[in-house]
Amino acid sequence: MSKLRQFPSRSALRVARMRPVDVLVLFGIVAVFYLVVRVGATADQPFDAGKPPVVSTDPGDLPYYAARSLLRMFAGLVPAVLFTFVFGTWAARSRRAAKVIVPAIDILQSVPVLTFLSITVTGFIALFPHSTLGLEFASIFAVFTALVWNMAMAFYQSLTTQSKELDEAARLMRLTRWQRFWKVDVPSGMIAQVWNGMISFGAAWFALSASETISVNGNDNALPGVGSYVTQALGNGEGWRVALAIVVMITMVVSVNFFFWRPVTAWAERFRTEDCEIAEQPRSWFLELLRRSTVPTRLGSVLRPAGERLDRAMRMLGTSPGHLRHDPVRRKRADLVFTVLYAVAVVAIVAKACSYVLDNVPVGEVGHAAWLALITYGRVIVLVVFSTVVWVPVGVWIGMNPRVNRIAQPIVQVLASFPSNFLFPLAVIVLGASGISLNWGSIALMALGAQWYVLFNVIAGASAIPGDLREAADDLGVRGLLRWKTLIIPAILPSYTTGALTASGGAWNASIPGELVTYGTTTLTAVGIGAYITQATDANDFARNFLGAVLMSVYVVIINRLFWRRLYRFAQRRCAL
Repeated sequence: MSKLRQFPSRSALRVARMRPVDVLVLFGIVAVFYLVVRVGATADQPFDAGKPPVVSTDPGDLPYYAARSLLRMFAGLVPAVLFTFVFGTWAARSRRAAKVIVPAIDILQSVPVLTFLSITVTGFIALFPHSTLGLEFASIFAVFTALVWNMAMAFYQSLTTQSKELDEAARLMRLTRWQRFWKVDVPSGMIAQVWNGMISFGAAWFALSASETISVNGNDNALPGVGSYVTQALGNGEGWRVALAIVVMITMVVSVNFFFWRPVTAWAERFRTEDCEIAEQPRSWFLELLRRSTVPTRLGSVLRPAGERLDRAMRMLGTSPGHLRHDPVRRKRADLVFTVLYAVAVVAIVAKACSYVLDNVPVGEVGHAAWLALITYGRVIVLVVFSTVVWVPVGVWIGMNPRVNRIAQPIVQVLASFPSNFLFPLAVIVLGASGISLNWGSIALMALGAQWYVLFNVIAGASAIPGDLREAADDLGVRGLLRWKTLIIPAILPSYTTGALTASGGAWNASIPGELVTYGTTTLTAVGIGAYITQATDANDFARNFLGAVLMSVYVVIINRLFWRRLYRFAQRRCAL
């Protein structure tokens, strides 16, 4: 059969013409690249450990500081996404890998960034002894650790609760592993991943503000940024400059939401799997501008040959596996070998850690620290219960109403992204005036940064409920408590579990600054492992610092195994849409 001659379509002809909107988009791309190169070039400056960089509190420097902070945030986001895709997929597709990766993520997301920040700074300074790149990489690493654990758990959860229809379709079509990842796995978890990326990005602002002013071996190392600006202004008692920095921070968060997260959220709706469309799709003016432009199409046509060559190269990974029969004897032997090696490694690590702690900390103090960790865990439980009661209904309301979602998302994003440590001086004043003990007030301080994980995950879960299920419930007259029992709770349970588990880990992190707060000459201290770690850090006592982090990890692993993992498995078996 002769091949028909193909004429260019109208869309192709439209691509050939340059439009005014194309000029605007190109100008924006060039401006972003220019700012990244210009600001990034100043990251490599001479560094002397005895004379750390000085941060100015001149308001004229704030725009430059804001650009430096924002560049660090996105520099941490890129490796976090790569880590999420690689290890989230590995854990979901390999039963043995999940036994290592999932507990490791549980532990790492509960270990406070501040406990190992000084260690990472020392290591990066050793790599770049005469350049500020060491401090820059340490700050970016802090952002990475604040972002990655929640994102990885959310992607793992989306893969383990993936619908059987998608799995069967990928197997029947004999998609390669590379094709399945990009055409099935990533799209099916895109909505939840975007929302978890937003809340993780918001939580990373706290890690960034803490990492921009780092004390190592008695030296205060400061990087130009909004966080270091606020720290310096607080130290100078310049309250109006702190307020100005807060305004800049809010402006920056709103701008990132408008130009990045809101367009990504609206774009992710294309991956919603349902037979009918929801009444009102999330919209983004900036995304509509990009869609009217031919620049993305032109870039796609330029990059398409490289993508096709990469796709052919990745065929070496093999196809999506079918229902193969495994030799049960060989499988049991492999499981036995893996279990033994895994157990030996865990025992060796635990023995080494216990030996180090007991050599540097009295045995009686270990028991006292364990009691302090139990007190802090009580605060964590109260916080999770409070977040569940308050934010689950709010998250369902926002997620199931696109119009409300469009209005509420920027507000929630600002609240979640605002570094809670900026408000701690105000909390000291309020608690001191009201006479409330920090033993109770620290719960509120911990909630400032941790409660948003529950809200964002519930919004993601509720917004992912297929419209046909909602319409079926409406047609059947399912209302009130029956609607919650039969539709809403089963649909959001996997997302809520991810959010509550991550909020628990975030609460442990927030206990470090939340249980010992200082402003000026006033210091408030709560009884708990967070204050214990802060005092050990201030005294450069790494052994007690390490003991506090280990006890936190032990509590997290025990509770996760006894409760959260069981809830996860229940959600995977009974609540996958």
